[in-house]
Amino acid sequence: MIMQTPTASQRWLRRFCILAVLLAAGVITLGAWTRLSDAGLGCPDWPGCYGHLDVRKAIEHVANTNETTPGTLREAHKTVPEMVHRYFASTLGLVIIIIAALSFVNRKREKQPLKLPLFLVALVIFQGILGMWTVTMGLQPTIVMLHLLGGFTTFTLLVLLTARVFRWPSFLNDCDVLTLKPLASITLAAVILQIALGGWTASNYAAVACTDLPVCEEGWQERLNFEKAFIFWGHEHDKPDYEYGVLDNEARTTIHVMHRFGALVVTLLALLLVGKILLRARSVFFRNFALVIAGLLTLQIGLGLSNVIFAVPLDVAVAHNFVAVLLLASLVLFIRAINVKCGKREPKSQQKGAPS
Repeated sequence: MIMQTPTASQRWLRRFCILAVLLAAGVITLGAWTRLSDAGLGCPDWPGCYGHLDVRKAIEHVANTNETTPGTLREAHKTVPEMVHRYFASTLGLVIIIIAALSFVNRKREKQPLKLPLFLVALVIFQGILGMWTVTMGLQPTIVMLHLLGGFTTFTLLVLLTARVFRWPSFLNDCDVLTLKPLASITLAAVILQIALGGWTASNYAAVACTDLPVCEEGWQERLNFEKAFIFWGHEHDKPDYEYGVLDNEARTTIHVMHRFGALVVTLLALLLVGKILLRARSVFFRNFALVIAGLLTLQIGLGLSNVIFAVPLDVAVAHNFVAVLLLASLVLFIRAINVKCGKREPKSQQKGAPS
C-alpha cells in the first residue's frame, strides 16, 4: 500500500511537533531550575508577578519596595526564573493548540492522530491550573509533585506524537523483541513511580536528608516514619506557606530513603530489560535502543550519586531532573517500536513519495 504524500499542513504539523518538544524540554528545565533554586514563590501571584506581566517591571517593583521597607518582599532576582518559566509554558500552550488545530484539519489523512493532540490541549490547560495553584497554595507539596508529573507527561506525549506524525518507526523486521512488552511496561511503571518519589522528595525539601551512601546515615532504620512522610493533604504547620518544607527530619529521611530504594528497583529492572533486548534483538535498531536506555540509566545514576556527594548542586540537580524525563520518553518510544506490526520493509518502488 502506497502512503499518501504529506500535505503542506502535515509538514507544518511535523515542524510544530518538533518545536513543541523543544519548548517542553525548556519548560521542564526552567521549572526544575525555579523549584531547586527556591524561586517558586519569587512571584506570589498569578499570572503576573506582583501585578506585572513584564518581569523587568516586577524586578523594579521588588527592588523599590525592599529599598523603602527592607525585607518586605523576596529577593528581586527570584522573579526572573519564575516569570521566564511562565513565558515558556505559555508559548508551549499556544503551540500545542496550533498542533491540535492542524491535526483536526488533517483528521481524514491516513494514520493522522487526533485524540492525542486534543488530550494534550486539555493536559496543558490543567498544567496551567496546577501552575497557578503551585503559587497560590504556597508550594503545597502534592500540587508541586503533580505539576512536575504533568510536565513530564506533556513532554513524553509530545515525543510520542512526534514519532506518530513522522510514522516512526515505519517498519519492524525483528519479531523476537515483541515478548519484552510486559517487562518494558513494568520498567516504565517503576520509572513513573520513581519520578513521583523524586518529585515528592524535592517538594518536601528532602534531598539533603541523607548525605551518606549507600542508604543514609547510621541508624536510619530507627528514624523511618511512613505515616508522616506520605501525608498528601492537610499538613499541620504554623508557617504561611510550604517553602523549605514543613515535615520533620524523620519524615524527610523516610522520603529520601524510599527514593533511593526506588532507584535500585528501577536500575535492576532497566538493566534486565537492556540485557534481554541485547540477547533477543536481531536488528541494529533495537540493539542501539538498548544502548540508549543503558546510557541514560548510567548517566542518571551518576547524577544521583553526585547530588549526594556534592550536596545537591543546582546544575546537577536540574540535569538529574531532565535525564529522568529522557529515560521515561525512551521507554515509551521503545514500547511504541515493539508494537509496530512485525514484517519486512516495503520495496522502494512502493515507498516513493511516502514519508520516512
